[in-house]
Amino acid sequence: MPETVPPDTYEPSPQEPAGVPAPPRFTARDIFVGPDGLRAGWSILVFAALFLALLAAAGFLLHELQNHSHHTAAQTSQPALPDAAMSPENVLVQEGVPLLCALLATWIMARLERRPISVYGFDRQRRLRNFLAGLAWGVTLLSLLIVILRGAGLLVFDARLLFGADTLRYGAIWFAGFLFVGLLEEILTRGYLQFTLTRGLGGTYRRLFGAEHANAIGFWSAALMLSFAFGFLHRTNPGESPIGELSAGLIGLTFCFSLWRTGSLWWAIGFHAAWDWGESFLYGVADSGGLVQHRLFACHPVGRPILTGGLTGPEGSIFVLPVIALAAIVIVATLPRARSAPTSANPSPPALH
Repeated sequence: MPETVPPDTYEPSPQEPAGVPAPPRFTARDIFVGPDGLRAGWSILVFAALFLALLAAAGFLLHELQNHSHHTAAQTSQPALPDAAMSPENVLVQEGVPLLCALLATWIMARLERRPISVYGFDRQRRLRNFLAGLAWGVTLLSLLIVILRGAGLLVFDARLLFGADTLRYGAIWFAGFLFVGLLEEILTRGYLQFTLTRGLGGTYRRLFGAEHANAIGFWSAALMLSFAFGFLHRTNPGESPIGELSAGLIGLTFCFSLWRTGSLWWAIGFHAAWDWGESFLYGVADSGGLVQHRLFACHPVGRPILTGGLTGPEGSIFVLPVIALAAIVIVATLPRARSAPTSANPSPPALH
C-alpha cells in the first residue's frame, strides 16, 4: 500500500502558496451585475426602455379611444371639437399619461433591483412640510421676478380675463395640470435617473480615487449632466431662448440641491408646480415660450428680450438668474440636512443574489 501522509503534515507546493485565495473569476454575469446589483448603465437602459414602451402603449390606447370618439361623433352628427394647444384638458392628458408611465417604470425598477422606492426621491420624512414650503417659495420668488419686471417697465398688464367662480375653477384645474408637470419632470430628471447615475459614477470614482467623497462627487456629476440636459431639451419649446435654456438648467441644479439637503423631491415638486402655475395662470405670462387658455391676466413684455424674456417669458430674462441664486439661499436657510440625504451614506443597497 502507498504510504499516506497525515493531514497535519501536508505542505503546499510552491505553486499553491498557503493563505493566498485564488483571484475571483470573471463570468458573463459580471457584465450585468456588480457588487451593488444590476450595473447602473444597464439599469438606465432598462428604465428608458420600460418608460418608452409604456408610453407607446398608452399612446396607442389613447389614439384608439380618440378614433372611437370621432367615429361616434360622426354617427350622431356632432362635430368633434378641435384640439386646443395649452388647454387644461390637453395639459392634464399630455402630462398625466407620461407621469403614470414614469411612476410605473420607477416602481418596476424598484422591484427588479430590490430597493425601496423611497431611495428615488420619495422619502416620507417631512414630505408634506417640504411640499408646501416648495409651493410657497415657488409663488413668492416668481412674484418677486414679476414685480422686478413690472417695476422696471418691462412687463405691462393689459386686462383681467377671469372673474368670480371662473377664477377659482380654472385656478384649481391649472394647479392640477402643473402639479402633473412638476411631478413628471422631477421624477424623470431627478428621481430614478439621478439616483442610478449617482450610483454608477460614485462606484467609478470610488475605484479610481478611493471612497472619500466618491458619492458626493458622483451625485453632483449626475446633477450637472441631467440638469443641463433638461435645459437643453427646452430648446424644442416654441419661443425658447438661450437664457431660458440656461435658467432651466440652473433651476434643475437648484432642485438637485434641495434633493441633496432633504433626501427627497417634495420641495422641488412643490416649487416647480407653483412656479409654472404662477407664470401660466396667475400672471398670464409665457412659460418657456407657451401661453395657456383661461389665464387670470393678459399682459405683454416691453423692451429688449434679454431684459423682458420676450416670447420665452420671465424665465428668459436676465433678471431670473439672481432669483435662482436666491432660491439656493432659501434652501440653505430653510431646509435642514436630513439623515436620508443622498450622500450621507452609500446610496446602494446590498447586492442582488
